[in-house]
Amino acid sequence: MPEAVDFTTVSTTGLESSPVAAALAGLRANEARYFKNKYDHVFTVSPAGEVPSTVEWVHRILSEEREIVVSSPALEATEFEVEGIRMAYVFYESGLSINVMYTLEDGGKRAVGFKLSEGMEVPAELAAFKFARQKSKLAGTIRGSYFVIKKEY
Repeated sequence: MPEAVDFTTVSTTGLESSPVAAALAGLRANEARYFKNKYDHVFTVSPAGEVPSTVEWVHRILSEEREIVVSSPALEATEFEVEGIRMAYVFYESGLSINVMYTLEDGGKRAVGFKLSEGMEVPAELAAFKFARQKSKLAGTIRGSYFVIKKEY
């Protein structure tokens, strides 16, 4: 059952096994606030085991585009569409968040984004990426990077 992410009262529910659970919860809340403010969309998440097709889609893109295999277990995931853009998010035990932005119309923007929770190390599988820092009231310092998707999914 999908659960709405509350960005006014940040909760670690579903993320308790992460060593950076509070920071990951803040990162998840930060995404929820963004989608509510920009698209008036309520950001919901489900345990990763309940939405295997979402996790598999994200992992397939990572593998086929860049031969990336995430070593950390997936804790939660979500998939939705806003304004012609298919969005998918996977939140990992390590504190990593991966999102796929896939514009449905041909020629639109398509990219994979990585965000690292405050307090986590850069995973070995993402060592080739440069990460920019951004401040968040909900998540502290977030480090982010991305790559453009070249193939069709």
